[in-house]
Order: sequence, then C-alpha cells, then structure tokens
Amino acid sequence: MKSIILASQSPRRKELLALLDLEFTVEVREVDEVFPDDLDATEVAEYLAKLKASAFTNITDEQLIITADTVVVLDNKILGKPKNKAEATQMLQSLSNRSHRVITGVCIKTCDKTISFSNTTKVYFKELTASEIDYYIENYKPFDKAGSYGIQEWIGAIGITKIEGSYFNVVGLPIQELNTLLTLES
Repeated sequence: MKSIILASQSPRRKELLALLDLEFTVEVREVDEVFPDDLDATEVAEYLAKLKASAFTNITDEQLIITADTVVVLDNKILGKPKNKAEATQMLQSLSNRSHRVITGVCIKTCDKTISFSNTTKVYFKELTASEIDYYIENYKPFDKAGSYGIQEWIGAIGITKIEGSYFNVVGLPIQELNTLLTLES
C-alpha cells in the first residue's frame, strides 16, 4: 500500500478522507490558483486539482498524492471565496431561492500516472431572509468557503431544501468515487 498524502489545507477534506479509514499525511505545496479565462466553469475545479498535483514533482514509488478543488457555479459563473461581508452577503442573496452546482475536481498522482475526475452536485436553497444571511455571516464567517457557505453548517441545515448528487462532494471531497479509484490503485 502506498503512503497517501492529502495535499489540502481544508480541515473538511481531512475529515472526509479520514472516513475511509486510511492512514495519510497532509502536505501542501503552494500554487498560484489561476486558470485560463476561456475554460468552462464546469472544468475549473478539475483543472485546479491537476495544477495542485503538478507541484509534486519528486514522488517516490511508494507515494500517492490526492489534491482537490471545489467551485460553486451559478449561471455558469464561478462564485469564489468572499473577500468580505458585503461580498458574502451578495453571494448568498444570489443563491437564495435558486439552484446551483457544486463541482469538486480531484486528482490522484503517483510517480507513473495521474488520474483526475470531477463530481457535480446540484444544490437548492430556499428563499433566505436578510436576517438569516446576516446571522450566518456574523456567526460562521464563511470567508474560506466557495460560494460563501458550508453545507454542513447552520445555513445548510436551515436553507438547503434538496440536493441532487453527493453530499460529501459539496462538503469538499466526493469520497465514494475517490474510494473506488483508490481501491483500484492499491
């Protein structure tokens, strides 16, 4: 069995990978998360996951690297991480009473091969009130989250009416699909 390295600072990805009962370490390499302007929004997460994996250049035969990136897509536009309260408010207002897509791209890299995939989940929000949005931002400070929300937090519990696809994908790692590929790689 190869030693698994999760290349992510996300505590949620660490928790999700731990659900697979695998031993792993966390090691992150800095990359400039820039993607081509002409790339379709649905391809960005996988592109960025592969970009993160490319930072690992000297992998031994015994190592397996897992990288991931999650984007929130509304009307084919990517909603990134909000810079401030005003931006978080605007994002949550735009998601209110609508559906959007959450796409997580994953890359698995060994010394001799690289496999990547993406998973898409459709998420539906109820109509969020201004006070619900304010409460969430003040109490949960979602400035490190794509689209300004975490499905596993209060806003997910009170605001999300339905999802189509993987819940874990929205949290940040489609672990069922990842487990299948890791089983094939071991």
